[in-house]
Amino acid sequence: MGNQLLKILISAIVLVIMTGLASAQDKGSVDPKPLPPLANPNDPHLGAKELFARKILPASLAVHSIGFYAKGCLAGAQALPINGETWQVMRLSRNRNWAHLDMIKLLERLSDKVHEVAGWPGLLVGDLSQPRGGPMLTGHTSHQVGLDADIWLTPMPGRELSHVEREEMSATMMVRPDRLDIDPKAWTPSHLLVIRAAAQEPQVERIFVNAAIKKALCREAKGDRTWLSKVRPMYGHDYHFHIRIKCPAADRGCESQPPPSADEGCNAKDFAFWFSERVLHPRLPTTPPKPRPPITLADLPAACRQILIAP
Repeated sequence: MGNQLLKILISAIVLVIMTGLASAQDKGSVDPKPLPPLANPNDPHLGAKELFARKILPASLAVHSIGFYAKGCLAGAQALPINGETWQVMRLSRNRNWAHLDMIKLLERLSDKVHEVAGWPGLLVGDLSQPRGGPMLTGHTSHQVGLDADIWLTPMPGRELSHVEREEMSATMMVRPDRLDIDPKAWTPSHLLVIRAAAQEPQVERIFVNAAIKKALCREAKGDRTWLSKVRPMYGHDYHFHIRIKCPAADRGCESQPPPSADEGCNAKDFAFWFSERVLHPRLPTTPPKPRPPITLADLPAACRQILIAP
């Protein structure tokens, strides 16, 4: 791993600790209030997150993803229904159950598969994207083009959750307090089956999990292990796993990520960084880091401006 990438990853870990970014287990709002109108929505220095967060419905355009997973937007988004036979959407107050139609179909298909192969009643679905994609006020750098989804590592109960439960119920921590392995009281063989089912979907390009979860998958996977190459360690992701699918072939404005290496990623060298002292216990700076300037509308692909103002 290059020194520059190491610095970026460690900086990201410190930023999460310092700023307390929203994550899968953070509570939602039982009685959410509309965001106040912006004093100057045309300010060129205004963060694009302020603009996209105030769009509560998708753009009435043909579905297509524009830009990169962490710098883009989404036209013609579809909402994942909050209830399905084998899934339920969590944190409804965030209004982030929108995605590209390809992701909606994948989640519907995956939830059925998980019910069959893992014996779970279904999936608890966390954040997808905003109605028009784009940067979010809290919680994510990616999830901007409708091709990312967070899935809780807590099985769906065999009943419909109440509105309050969906906002206040916590996801299950899967990682030991020392961060070196999974918590055997929480992790079960069915968790491997769920993540494997997602990774074996052809459209899925990457799955992000905590390094301790990747370690458990490497140790426990039997038979065909080719799917492990898609599962990548990432800071956080200890209560949920993150699915990322490929850019749809027809969406020429969507920027793909290079495909992951075919290597399983299960050697000691693959875990050396993630279980190093500087990652497990990063030194917090004595002076809080300067906030990064927000992504502005001008930083996004030009088509995102049209998506933002479309009816």
